[in-house]
Amino acid sequence: MVDFIQNCLDGIMLGSSYALLAIGFTLIFGVMRRLNLSYGPSIMVGAFIGTLVYLEFKANAVAIAAATVVGAVIVGIYVERLCFRAIRRGAAVASMVSSFVIWMQLEEIVTVVFPDRTYPFPPLVTADPVELGPFFFKLENVVMFACAAVMTVFLHWLLQHTRFGLALRAVSENPRAALFMGINVGAVMSLAFVIASAFGGVAAYLIVSADGQITPLFGLWATFKGLIAMMLGGMGSIPGAILGGLLLGVVEAQSIWYLGTEYRDLSAYFLLFLFLVFRPGGLMGQLAVERELAATRRV
Repeated sequence: MVDFIQNCLDGIMLGSSYALLAIGFTLIFGVMRRLNLSYGPSIMVGAFIGTLVYLEFKANAVAIAAATVVGAVIVGIYVERLCFRAIRRGAAVASMVSSFVIWMQLEEIVTVVFPDRTYPFPPLVTADPVELGPFFFKLENVVMFACAAVMTVFLHWLLQHTRFGLALRAVSENPRAALFMGINVGAVMSLAFVIASAFGGVAAYLIVSADGQITPLFGLWATFKGLIAMMLGGMGSIPGAILGGLLLGVVEAQSIWYLGTEYRDLSAYFLLFLFLVFRPGGLMGQLAVERELAATRRV
């Protein structure tokens, strides 16, 4: 029983980073109703910029984290201008395909600029794990969970208690009505992209610093984890993204302990398959799916 609880605690800590990735996907999808497949590679570029700052200037953790987040935001703006703003609304498939092309472009750029397979990344925390009774907590995981919690609280405040949050929710609900009410829809969408990229940059820094290294495969990994967590929670739901990330982390931690490391990703895909079959709306989006099905039956 102790092992099971320890795995749940480790999974929650790890799942907090998945939640940050899922929030980034959800912000973009919830506002634009489009899927950004280049989100993972975008924050990967930010992480490699942080790596460059570390290797060339031996900078401290604050400078590396800032470089990672700023790099992710800059690349995110590039993707938004090229794949989303330049393509008219309603062309969701065209935006998704173009973001996939940018994914390939970013991965190729990283491969050319950083030809080695693996690069070191400085750890955020080097202290020994903390022991509380029979349970152990890695400090880097605790920091990751704390950062995710603070950013989630900040996002809730931003969405629920600011004029920008009100405008963002209005654009998400009905962009045309928001435009008629005097809201600058384009500016709101761009700022949502910036916020999503910043969340991704923080998640990338926390994950890579916990691993102590980065590879060009990080973009693919981040895309899969973020998408799976978002779909488990319910597409377009911020609370769902958080719950989906935590659930994914717990399931992976249990599968690693009881089945082995090689079953980590397989367990995540199997969990997603079960949700797609039995609860396609996810943890928080099932009601919306049922409403759409009812509307289709009426038509």
